Amino acid sequence: MPRLRETVVWRIEALTKPEQIDDVLVIEEASFTNPWTRAMYLAEMENRGVSYCFRALDAGGRVVGFCSFWHVLDELHINNLAVKPESRRAGVATALLTHVLREGARMGAQRATLEVRRSNDPARLLYERFGFSVAGVRRAYYTKPVEDALVLWREDLGTL
Repeated sequence: MPRLRETVVWRIEALTKPEQIDDVLVIEEASFTNPWTRAMYLAEMENRGVSYCFRALDAGGRVVGFCSFWHVLDELHINNLAVKPESRRAGVATALLTHVLREGARMGAQRATLEVRRSNDPARLLYERFGFSVAGVRRAYYTKPVEDALVLWREDLGTL
């Protein structure tokens, strides 16, 4: 008999205080070879009205993922989306991306963009499920190791 996957509801909330950055940095460092720093996140927090970051919390209130983005005019630019390694493949990224795209549409964004490592198949598949498609390539965009970025776009955020 197949195992039923337990449905988990993640609490998504905005990162609003500098002390909340610590949990994001732990995930950032576990997920990226060139992670953002505390200073970068503090600068983002100062850029009100443009820069946003949402955290996903589990039932125990632990931060298990985050997504940061910019809202500029009618576009959403997703900067970082990451999930704790032990919490991956449990729906956290899906919950975060759903929330962020809906929030962006609520703010007036009509479309969204992001860059993803060419080799990051799990992320690419997630974004494709959300209607993103490849629009271009940024050669040698990433470091450690050097790798191309695929530039993805998703139109019509209002249809979420």
